[in-house]
Amino acid sequence: MLPQKQAEEAIVPNFSETERDGKEEEKVDEHSMLSVKSLLWHGGSVWDAWFSCASNQVAQVLLTLPYSFSQLGMLSGILLQVFYGIMGSWTAYLISVLYVEYRSRKEKENVSFKNHVIQWFEVLDGLLGPYWKAVGLAFNCTFLLFGSVIQLIACASNIYYINDHLDKRTWTYIFGACCATTVFIPSFHNYRIWSFLGLGMTTYTAWYLTIAAFVHGQKETVTHSAPMKLVLYFTGATNILYTFGGHAVTVEIMHAMWKPQKFKYIYLMATLYVFTLTIPSASAVYWAFGDELLDHSNAFSLLPRNGFRDAAVILMLIHQFITFGFACTPLYFVWEKVIGMHDTRSVCLRAVARLPVVIPIWFLAIIFPFFGPINSAVGALLVSFTVYIIPALAHMLTYRKASARQNAAEKPPFFVPSWTAMYVINAFIVVWVLVVGFGFGGWASVTNFVRQVDTFGLFAKCYQCKAPAPPATAAAAAPHN
Repeated sequence: MLPQKQAEEAIVPNFSETERDGKEEEKVDEHSMLSVKSLLWHGGSVWDAWFSCASNQVAQVLLTLPYSFSQLGMLSGILLQVFYGIMGSWTAYLISVLYVEYRSRKEKENVSFKNHVIQWFEVLDGLLGPYWKAVGLAFNCTFLLFGSVIQLIACASNIYYINDHLDKRTWTYIFGACCATTVFIPSFHNYRIWSFLGLGMTTYTAWYLTIAAFVHGQKETVTHSAPMKLVLYFTGATNILYTFGGHAVTVEIMHAMWKPQKFKYIYLMATLYVFTLTIPSASAVYWAFGDELLDHSNAFSLLPRNGFRDAAVILMLIHQFITFGFACTPLYFVWEKVIGMHDTRSVCLRAVARLPVVIPIWFLAIIFPFFGPINSAVGALLVSFTVYIIPALAHMLTYRKASARQNAAEKPPFFVPSWTAMYVINAFIVVWVLVVGFGFGGWASVTNFVRQVDTFGLFAKCYQCKAPAPPATAAAAAPHN
């Protein structure tokens, strides 16, 4: 029995340090159940990871999905959500497997991660070498950079529908300063209460959109012409690709868990819940407004202002602040490692060191304030590689040798019969996303993006804002109101 036990220990990662930390956390929880800090601040359970994944997956994209439906049509919109949701869950699973593999190999070498947060590019470096590290670092950081930019754009776009006395560019200045306060949140351990609240906020917003659309009903003149043009179709498809590609922070969320090996199916469970938010809301708003959404990338712009809509806007603003932190935190970690501040325990020193990361994000949000089109461009050019192609290729190359497959820390899941089937699935994802997502999607989204720049210009003061009515028109219309 002893040799068998030793063989099992050689294959299965023990995560001794993480398990020990987890047990210590559990002991602390037992002795301080009423501790506010323990309850709200320091999370690392399976539920914390689930809330983080679900909350991070649906933010401002919830407001642009009806716009995507107006480009795709109802049937394509629903089918592509399910398709890309399942595909995204699969590649998140691959990332978790590669993390476990990397962690198990390093722990056998007695490497400690007590004051070090493992990131995706380090996993690629440890398993496949420095070239893969460079590729992973470039795509991941660029994606997270523009993901943060999108959150700032969305904040300005949303608050404008409550207070239009300031233009969207001015609101971007204000929210850039507000979101800069995320430099004080040390790591994903500290997002427990924010993740919980964030998911509640998006749940409210999704069901508000659904109910408000049905209450509003259809106008007699409403039309549902999509799909009409290939450019619009693939632009909408890449926005949905982006929607279910929110796992650029998967490794950081796993590392924040007390027992990371339990992550395997968490992203799938989060995606199933997200379906209950995205499909009903996007379908209902598209049913109500149809082709009118083609010129309104933010769903709030078409719904009548009332207390329920204002509440949804405010909740989404808070959630976008949280999502900004989710997207920026890995960038903070990378920057800290570059300047040698990652091991510093002082929160204030780390916060000051992180500030240079926020400045370019703030600047880019002012240059490119195109809410819907930038989602599609980021989805096609960055998410396609970061979230789908690179994880699938990395998994195939990591386990290309028989010895690697035999000693793998994680075997294929129960529903995949063999390693060959794993390779077939991964190869299909690489080809599909490379051709459809990056190829056609890149062409369509860049074409649409350039069109927005030509129409509105860089540094647009108020993108897709309603033009003020001329005084005579306003006066003539007054008696009818």
